Amino acid sequence: MIRVVVIDDHDVVRKGVISYLMTEPDLEIVGEASSGNEGAKVVIEQKPDVVLMDLIMEDGTGIEATKKIMDAIPTTKVIILTSYYDDEQVFPALEAGAFSYILKTSSADTIATAIKKAFNGENVIESKVASKMMTSFRTTQRKPHDQLTDRELEVLLCIGEGLTNQEISEQLYIGIKTVKTHVSNILSKLHVNDRTQAAVYAHKNGLIRK
Repeated sequence: MIRVVVIDDHDVVRKGVISYLMTEPDLEIVGEASSGNEGAKVVIEQKPDVVLMDLIMEDGTGIEATKKIMDAIPTTKVIILTSYYDDEQVFPALEAGAFSYILKTSSADTIATAIKKAFNGENVIESKVASKMMTSFRTTQRKPHDQLTDRELEVLLCIGEGLTNQEISEQLYIGIKTVKTHVSNILSKLHVNDRTQAAVYAHKNGLIRK
């Protein structure tokens, strides 16, 4: 039997989920709670295999409750069951130790399957959440200079080589005002304060022509 605790401050949702899960022969509901604090206490007392955790509750968040549970019983698998899948919720929940993340729009069968998979060490991440995670991953893999236009990159190379605005203007055949605009954009995109820091960035990232 897989021992489960359900934590959700919406009574109708909590009772509905429990009613369905009780029809599954290999699942046993060993506790329920309507708040994060109460839920953490129930989990620590009952030591279930899996916890279904709501994310936004009146007395705090499921993230805070998940942290408490992970600190006390790190072997327990916490499944976030929520309506939210924005960055402000997804990543903190996973960082807190949540094992799986599914939405309340999921079918009852999907929820039951997620519990069984969690028990067997398999994560279940809602497709919308997985897509957001992949997008975030790709974004974090990009370096600041990847945002530069081809012309801005040329100007950065010139800055790295120690050229003045006038020299950059002459070398690239563009006006001084245009050079200044490019330099301003480069500093902003690289998150640096001045040309010297931009030049150091260019050198550190191997952008300087040999």
